[in-house]
This record gives sequence, C-alpha cells and structure tokens, in this order.
Amino acid sequence: MSLIRKSIYAAQPSTTRATSTHLSVDPKGERLAYASGKSVFLRSIDDPSISTQNTAHTANVNVARFSPSGYYVASGDTSGMVRVWDCVGEDMNTKGEFGIISGTIKDLAWDGESKRIIAVGDGKERFGHCITYDTGNSVGEILGHSSIINSVSIRQQRPYRAATASDDKTLVFYHGTPFKFNQTLTGNHSNFVQGVAFSPDGEHFVSVGSDRKIFLYDGKTGDLKSEVTYGDAGHKGGIYSVSWSSDSKRFVTASADQTVKLWDVEQSKNSFTWKFGEEGIPSIPDHQVGVVWTPRSDDTIISLSLAGDLNYLNFSAHKPYKVVHGHQKAITALKVTKESKTLFTGSYDGRICKWDTAVGAAAGLDGKGHENNVSGFAETQTGSVVSVGWDDHARQIDVGAGCFVANAPTKGQPKGIAELGPNGSTVVVSENAITAYGKDLEIIATLVPKYTPTCVGASSTYEIAIGGQNNIIQVYSVSGSTITESKKIITRSTPTCLSYSPNGKYLAAGDASGKITLYDTTDQTYSVKTTRWSFHTGRVDSIVWNDDGTHVVTGGLDTNVFVYSVENPAKNLKARNAHMGGVNAVGWEEKDVIVSAGADGAVKRWGVTFAG
Repeated sequence: MSLIRKSIYAAQPSTTRATSTHLSVDPKGERLAYASGKSVFLRSIDDPSISTQNTAHTANVNVARFSPSGYYVASGDTSGMVRVWDCVGEDMNTKGEFGIISGTIKDLAWDGESKRIIAVGDGKERFGHCITYDTGNSVGEILGHSSIINSVSIRQQRPYRAATASDDKTLVFYHGTPFKFNQTLTGNHSNFVQGVAFSPDGEHFVSVGSDRKIFLYDGKTGDLKSEVTYGDAGHKGGIYSVSWSSDSKRFVTASADQTVKLWDVEQSKNSFTWKFGEEGIPSIPDHQVGVVWTPRSDDTIISLSLAGDLNYLNFSAHKPYKVVHGHQKAITALKVTKESKTLFTGSYDGRICKWDTAVGAAAGLDGKGHENNVSGFAETQTGSVVSVGWDDHARQIDVGAGCFVANAPTKGQPKGIAELGPNGSTVVVSENAITAYGKDLEIIATLVPKYTPTCVGASSTYEIAIGGQNNIIQVYSVSGSTITESKKIITRSTPTCLSYSPNGKYLAAGDASGKITLYDTTDQTYSVKTTRWSFHTGRVDSIVWNDDGTHVVTGGLDTNVFVYSVENPAKNLKARNAHMGGVNAVGWEEKDVIVSAGADGAVKRWGVTFAG
C-alpha cells in the first residue's frame, strides 16, 4: 500500500501592487523560477503542469534566481535570509544559508562565474551585501543608498560591474571583485527606481522606475548614454520590470499601464507593444509587475500580471498566446465533480479556478464571483456546483460553461455547504442559521440553532449533521420546508468537518484534536463504528469518501494527508508534509488518484495503491 505524489499544480507568483516581482529563467530556457508565499516553484515553461516546490524557507520568499551555470538557485526571504540550493536533483539539497540583512531581501544577482551573489533589500544596518555562494564570505560592500534597494544586476563579463536601484531615486555603480562603490547616478529618475539590468554582452545596462522613465547606461563605465524615447509611445504608468533579449539588441519593460513594451537599443524607440485587459478600461489586476525574456530560439517572453497570471508573449500578436492561471493565496476549498471529474478550487482571496486535470491547466470563471474567502463547494445531482464564501453569498456554477449563473445571499458568514437530496438542493450552515436551498438557490427551509455551528454534512436521504462549538453533532431531517431535530451526539472535541458515505450508511466526523470518529447511521443511536482513525496531530479540515464508500481521504492542519479504510481501520496511507501551512481540502479524482490543496496555494495529485 502506498501514497505517492504524481504531480504539482504550482501556485502563482506572489505580487504586490506598485512593486516589482522578479522572475528568473534557467540558462536553457526550460524552467521558470519564482516565489509564492514561503515556497519557491521551479516550473516547466513548455508544460506548466510540471513543477517542483522548495519549502525550506520559514518566512515569505520574495525572489529566486537561477545561477548562470544552471545548477543552483538562490532565494531570499523577508527575514533577510538567502538560501542557495541544488536545482538539478530532486532532493534540492541546501548548499548554504546566509543571513544577509536584518530585513526583507528584495532582489539578488549572480556573477558570471556562479560564484558570488549580491543580495539587496530593506535592512536596518545595511541595504545589501555581496557574498560567495558556498561559504557566505564577504566579497564586497553595497554602499551609497539611503533607502530600500529594489533591484540589483551584475555584469556577466570581466571586468565585473554591478548596479543597484533604490527608492531614493538613484542608482549606484560598483566595480568588482570585490565589489566596491564607484559612483552614484543621480538626477535622472524623479521617483522610485524599480528595476535595473545589464545586457547579456555587458555593453549596457538599463534602469526603469515609477516615474515611467527608461535610461540606458554604458556597462563598463556607468556613464549615461541616453534616455530611451518615451513620449506618446512610452508607458503611461510606473515601470516595474525590465529584461534583455539574448542578442543584447532589445529589451522589454512591464508597466502598470497594462502593457509590456519592446525597445530597440540602437534606435532608442518602442518597436512592439502587448496590451492586457479590455481596450480603454482600467484594470488593476492587469497591471504588469514582472517580465523575463527567455533564452529560447522562439523568443518567448513571459510577463506577470498583478492577479498572478503568467502571460506568454511572442511577436505574432499584441495579446498573450497563452495565459497560465492559478491561485496566489491559500486554497481553502476543493471539489471534484462526479460525472465530468472536473476539479474546482477556491482560495482565500475569493478566486475560483476550474482545472483541466488532463493537461494541468486552470481557467477562471466568467461572471461575478466571490469577493472573499471561498469556504466550500457542493455538487448537485442536477449537474451544477454551488460555492459559498465569506462575502455572505452562495453562487451557482455551470460546470460545462465555466461561469456563474446565479447567486443568493446567505444568512451570515458561511461555515460550509453540502449536497442535500437528489433534486439539486443544498444546505448551507452559517454562524447563525441552517438554510436549505433549492436547485435555483431559492430558500426552501431555514432554522436558527441554539448553538454556534462549525461544519455541515448531508446525506442523499435528506439528513443533515451539524457540528457545534459546544462539542456536539446535531442531526436533523429535512421534509419540505421543515427542518426537524432528530438526535444529538456528544463529541470529545469540537467537530471541524463532517461527511456522509455515498450510501448514507456512515458518518465520518473530524475534530479539532485531529481525531476522526466513524458512526454507523443504520443504528438509530449513531453507534460508533471506529475511533481508530486518529493519526492527524492537528485539526482535521477535510474528509471526502470515495465513490464506493470503502475509504476516506483526509487533510489537516498538521500538513498531512491520510487515506483510511472502513474494513481495516488500523491501516492507513499517508503523505506527510503534503502542504506547508496545512492541508485545507482533499478529494478523489479517480479510484486510485486523490487531490489535495492547502495554504501553499498549490494543488497536488497523489497515486494510491491499495495492495502490494
């Protein structure tokens, strides 16, 4: 028996409005590296469903960059720590871990020999430092700035040069190695300088800023060569990222004006523009906050929207030819539909994605969605999916069309939702009400309990189980417009999730202590079938039965996923540390494939082997 991870659908890069987000591509142009929460993802460019995740950081990560050799990645986090680790082997072994500054690392850069790293950011004593990648020994000082350093770049040829860009509206030019202050470049930018990058041949470097300006400098001397023509063809919003082509003749910039622009160095002018969103309609999610030009023969350029979408660009059109969607925030709900095996996920920021598991691709839904945390899904037997969120609304989704088709307010903040009976109805439990909805989200019954509900489960026989904060499970029956109390079960801890087996024979109840109790519902007293499903060490957040009603998959705050058997309750399959921060939702994709999602914003698929 085994539970083996099959694939990871990576979380999207973390973004912040009016702040640059750094992307990195390996020297072969095969993988993209970026930070998301406390994780670093290395993602295939050709097949974004293939990725690896590094979870060694204990603080939120801001930047990750491949070494020029392609063997290592250096990543920096908000605690001032820089980690250097192997990106070739599956183990991702740490080469070194170094405290650089007493604050946030905003960017870092490798030298051309993959031996030295400059890391910069917002420190209390200094804004950056230069170290060797393997020992952390000092090989230079980063001086000359009076505020946060947003970006750093190193000339890849000898003699080495480096440049840093800061909120103090200046750049500083360094000679190396060891890297020493050479000059401060002032009087050009009139606002925060957001990005700086040397050309691959080392002849130039370019700076961009919130003032919408672009400046070109000599790569050896640091002298200003020109201000790249902007005028009517320039950006109309702050510029947050810049990246060079491999031939060093062109570069691209990403801006809050919802465009990515291509610039010709010799002619110092804009030669191509990609536009995002609808023409003439401002859209904050379409702000472009990151861009990287891959070293590929097809000249693929990847930009990053503030919403977290990765946009694949080429010169055949002024719009992306491919957009990679997903979640930036913790995934809080998950549902695999029984008929189409379509996967839906919802996250803390209210975003819902529909996944094509055959190719590992996600798409957003059309129509008005949730504005806050998605707290649950239920599939109805009429073919739709209903979601509930902390915007105090239930929303109906047309599975085939991938759009919202109806919505209804809930009576307070929803704690959960479950399918109720065969006629397309659902039951939603909120902080102060139990409400049954019809197939068109019309209210058919409601009840105000005398306790505070925590979770809900429902069977196909119109029976509802509600968990309460006073350590009870209250069972009700629904008939027409009436919800009637039928029995009460005293529990040892606060119930946190409830799930009936498909035939309604069993009720699995997970609690805040990590224990799961299986009840036999054919006995009028709900007698205990087993209490041996007790391997979680933290709150149980999700329980889902397989179609045969023989096994359950569970996920919990302890970061673990377990598969339990009804017939052999002492045996289990486990995936430990499945999701950093906790497993919030699980489901069955196939008889031998389960899916899980959690606080890291990723979706993971696991192969299940029950024998052998």
